[in-house]
Amino acid sequence: MPVTEENTVVPQYELKRALGPLQLIGLGIGIIIGAGIFVSTGTTAANFAGPGVTISYLIAGLGCALAGLCYAEFASMIPVAGSAYSYTFATFGKFLAWLIGWDLILEYLAAASAVAVGWSGYFNGMMADFGIHLPAHLTTSPVVWNADQTFALSGAVINLPAVILILGLTALLVIGIRASVTFNGAMVLLKLAVVFLVIGFGLQYVTMDNLTPFIPENSGTFGEFGWSGIARASGVVFFAYIGFDCVSAAAQEAKNPQRNMPIGILGSLALCTVLYVLMCIVMTGVTPYTTLGVSKPVTVAVQAMGPQLSWLVPLVNFGATLGLGTVVLGLLLGQSRIFYAMSRDGMLPDFFAKVHPTFRTPYLSTILIGILAAILSAFLPENLLIELVAIGTLAAFVLVCLSVIILRKTHPDVPRPFRTPLVPIVPIGGMLVCFGMMAGLPLDTWIRFIGWGLLGLVVYFLYARKHARTPSYALKRD
Repeated sequence: MPVTEENTVVPQYELKRALGPLQLIGLGIGIIIGAGIFVSTGTTAANFAGPGVTISYLIAGLGCALAGLCYAEFASMIPVAGSAYSYTFATFGKFLAWLIGWDLILEYLAAASAVAVGWSGYFNGMMADFGIHLPAHLTTSPVVWNADQTFALSGAVINLPAVILILGLTALLVIGIRASVTFNGAMVLLKLAVVFLVIGFGLQYVTMDNLTPFIPENSGTFGEFGWSGIARASGVVFFAYIGFDCVSAAAQEAKNPQRNMPIGILGSLALCTVLYVLMCIVMTGVTPYTTLGVSKPVTVAVQAMGPQLSWLVPLVNFGATLGLGTVVLGLLLGQSRIFYAMSRDGMLPDFFAKVHPTFRTPYLSTILIGILAAILSAFLPENLLIELVAIGTLAAFVLVCLSVIILRKTHPDVPRPFRTPLVPIVPIGGMLVCFGMMAGLPLDTWIRFIGWGLLGLVVYFLYARKHARTPSYALKRD
């Protein structure tokens, strides 16, 4: 591989710029509208917040909106693959960039695996609609993560549908970005049609009895209902919004990224926040929130609307199966681009940056990520994986917000096709909201996060620090 003046490795083949603004918005919606609506809304309402989960989504949406404005400035200013990792490298240098990149590896791996597990539940329901009943020991997680933070065994062997989904989507991503995004766009339209049907019919069946009390009284334990429950739920449902981060990770494959990246990030975030709030009202308004702590909460909500809407249940299972599949697709794409970016900069071995000469995709990164995600989804439960996702993502958002403030001072003359408004108010607001959501997560999540970070430090000092190269887009020189 040739080396530039900045000592940056240039892959033999560049990634193909094939994504316009509508495709980027579709990519964001495809990832954002998924596990949040079809899984997380029900479980967080039942376990943490009750009908107040609507407030949790608004808090998470506010944090993402503030962080999204900061992401949009960076995506237009530094249109390269890598998302928060690349932005942190540009601002703070390789050490903090490594920590964020290491966090993003955990985020995307756990997220793709968690959504695949949720997809498996709806897929089983869809098969049952056709009279096909799959064996439980091959379609559920062998490990159970209980509400009291303890493990148990379910008696299952493997979650085979989740594994097959991930491996199939991995093959699609290897074939090419255009084919992947075209498939994603078609699935997004079908998924949105189902969401609009549920909201449109469901609003007619909302009752105040189900929404009262809107914020259930705290159980006596922090994070179980009351305002502490809303805070904890906001940190968990934040997982639902990480799609706009994936849009940022695809910046190097966007046409006219200076213009199209802000449109993709902010457009998908705005639309999805409205849909999340409406869906929260419908789901907790048509049935008591205590009934939603199941693997298919939207199906439960539709069934509570009455037998006259029984025709909608198969459509919900079908839409959720499609919808969660596009989420996994986008997350696997984002993770492979993080690996590509870190390898490009020497943080990971160079072969992860190799681009296929025909498909123009980072195929080795994509294959490795697919295998690792398939292993996690085969054996671990969704609720454990989701908590691992949220804290790493929030940490990345905090650094991106801080980076905007720093670069406005240290590099005021760098061209910014999109400028975050009201700096430093917007970035500081994003940092405070994200810190607040992190504080609401349970102690064991912090322990696992710190443990992952310590492992990352070992890898950094044994490999990444010695091999890292300063990329051409970096504004801070190590």
